[in-house]
Amino acid sequence: MNAVDVRDLTVAYHEKPVLWDIDLEVPHGVLMAVVGPNGAGKTTLIKAILGLIKPAAGEVLVDGEPYHRQRDRVAYVPQRGSVDWDFPTNVLDVVTMGLYGRLGWIRRPKQEHRALALEALRKVDMESFAKRQISQLSGGQQQRVFLARALVQDADVYFMDEPFQGVDAVTERSIIELLRALRSAGKTVVVVHHDLQTVPEYFDQVLLLNVRRIASGPVDEVFTEENLRTTYGGRIGFMSLVRERSRAATPEAER
Repeated sequence: MNAVDVRDLTVAYHEKPVLWDIDLEVPHGVLMAVVGPNGAGKTTLIKAILGLIKPAAGEVLVDGEPYHRQRDRVAYVPQRGSVDWDFPTNVLDVVTMGLYGRLGWIRRPKQEHRALALEALRKVDMESFAKRQISQLSGGQQQRVFLARALVQDADVYFMDEPFQGVDAVTERSIIELLRALRSAGKTVVVVHHDLQTVPEYFDQVLLLNVRRIASGPVDEVFTEENLRTTYGGRIGFMSLVRERSRAATPEAER
């Protein structure tokens, strides 16, 4: 049994297919990247899996059960640009909102819930910002806050939409270490990702998507130049990108 099974998923806007007949198996305890060109349907796929967009056809199973029965076991980190960061609330309150699925919207959070939120902030090095208004944070800090909100849910499956977008190198490194820790704890993490050069370093599974599923599975099996050219319409020199990255990482004296 997989952590997530997507079967025959099709999504259309105004009768135009955005995702077409997607089948996807996500094993337990993996870090999976979802990659593809702009307009490939990456964000749409995540939203359709989570029931935020109604598909034209298909089904989603989490541990063999329909998603709506398992939603408490799933956490979501949306794109930072899709959030209203001017909303008048502080960092601790945003993270505590991750517990509302457990609390319900009527019950007020107790001290124990605040303690859980603070612990999640500590894991992303944002505990000292707990009382800061979210509008006062940098892009990287905002991303860390949303990661903490997902962490506090203690989910089994995490979906993250471009968590590295707009963050500096230090923040990116801390985020990937956090994702690896989730994997080590047996969690499953699915990440919409745009940097092809870091896919082999960061992930063990990958989905190549362009409206249709081009390929999915272990990175060392499906992340090939042939599959990438199919995914991106022949507009990518993948091997040259890898060679450039390798040269950049090699000290000058060794060249």
